[in-house]
Amino acid sequence: MGQPLVFRLIDKAIFEYNLIEKDDRILTGASGGKDSTVLVEYFANRARRPDRNFSFTALHICSEITQPLCTELKGLFKSWNVDAVEKFVDILGRVKEGRKMNCWWCSTQRRSELLDYAIKNGFNKIALAHHLDDILETLLMNALEHGTLSTMPVKLNYEKYPIQIIRPMCYVPVDVVKEHVEKEGYASVTCTCDFQDNSGRKAARAKLNLLTDCKNETKQRLFQALKNIQPEYLP
Repeated sequence: MGQPLVFRLIDKAIFEYNLIEKDDRILTGASGGKDSTVLVEYFANRARRPDRNFSFTALHICSEITQPLCTELKGLFKSWNVDAVEKFVDILGRVKEGRKMNCWWCSTQRRSELLDYAIKNGFNKIALAHHLDDILETLLMNALEHGTLSTMPVKLNYEKYPIQIIRPMCYVPVDVVKEHVEKEGYASVTCTCDFQDNSGRKAARAKLNLLTDCKNETKQRLFQALKNIQPEYLP
């Protein structure tokens, strides 16, 4: 039996962008949501292949907003031979006086903790589970709200640290993620952040679906356009 579609799409990204190299030590963010759980499952699956040439660890950052991994998810990780590390961070306590808690702040703090853990424990790459829709939504948000043509890069090298961010799910539409977790039977044990102040992301998602008519082929072409820029035809 062949690999699931979501794994094949991740394989494609890893091959085309050379995301996994010999002796890589990869730290994978495990939020407990469906996206990161699929990525953890992929790495666990890839680690069983004869040509394995890397190691990985899953790290879950919990806080007052994001709870510890549930018992069912921990059991799922154990069945995949994945030992998830958990770390508590006081994200609300870090909000500066006069400032409001928001999704960007939470994401930034969790990213900082992943980076700190990676540096202290000798990892050279951090794998994040942003999928195709996340990347395109960010493109629209940056263009329409900030007037910049930018989004989440598939590979990002930090200037100050020997760490590279990789996004192996860049070719994976969110629909494929949903179909996979339903088929594998663990959709009910993953969680979704219930913090309400994420209206910007929701609005971008609605615009993306309107722009692409919810067709994954159209989303793929929009992503391809980011790699096929013709600057002579731009302002």
